[in-house]
Amino acid sequence: MKKIYVLLTSMMLMLVLFVAGCGSSDSKPAAATSGVPADVKAIQDRGVLKVGVKVDVPKFGFKDPKTDQIDGFEIDLTRALAKKILGDEKKIAVQAVTAKTRGPLLDNGEVDLVIATFTITEERKMSYNFSEPYFTDGVALMVKKDTGITSLKGLDGKKIGVAQSATSKKAIQEEADKLGIKISFLEFGTYPEIKTALDAGRIDCFSVDGAILFGYLDDSTVILADRYTPQKYGAASKKSNEGLAKMVNDTFDEMRKSGELDKLIQKWGLKQ
Repeated sequence: MKKIYVLLTSMMLMLVLFVAGCGSSDSKPAAATSGVPADVKAIQDRGVLKVGVKVDVPKFGFKDPKTDQIDGFEIDLTRALAKKILGDEKKIAVQAVTAKTRGPLLDNGEVDLVIATFTITEERKMSYNFSEPYFTDGVALMVKKDTGITSLKGLDGKKIGVAQSATSKKAIQEEADKLGIKISFLEFGTYPEIKTALDAGRIDCFSVDGAILFGYLDDSTVILADRYTPQKYGAASKKSNEGLAKMVNDTFDEMRKSGELDKLIQKWGLKQ
């Protein structure tokens, strides 16, 4: 009888260990067992990639007032990422951002990525993951033709319009300091507001990256030849979303090697 009891006890112990082993295997996160990072898996489960984009930058991200359609170089990049992550370039939900709002929208999780002429800086890299640059530009100056201004030196004592939280202000101030001239700044929420202020004479110059200025060029204005401080654009994600950041970088790298990135730059008539 004692032998039977010992045998039954041993069998029960083995059964418990077997069940426990099965439970620990089944409890692994789906993302881990499938090899897909958890942050990417969350997007796949949701079925849509949420991206913050510009809607007031012709050729990069611009909303056509006639059709309400948003299109541009960075929208095409967003589509390419949706195809990579979700298998369908149409599975995107874009949200308009400005230089001031794009960071907070990333922070609170309203968007997965920001692809919005977001210049990579060492300071910003402390808060967000950035992809390798997909476009490089430089800060430029737009003035009214009838002013006769041909360089930054001609803006001594003048007022320059810039976007809130953009890198343009710092770049131009550094150059002005080198030249020993005095300039002042007026900050605006959107680029159309800056152009309107220039046309109205409230400011003497509109400063932002050259490729952005080209979208606002008209018969009354001119973009000066000089460029200041290279502006390298990258796709930004939250620091915690490392899997997503890697997938974005890998996708852009593939597009760069295949020539697809250059084709898109040419498609939108952009200069680097």
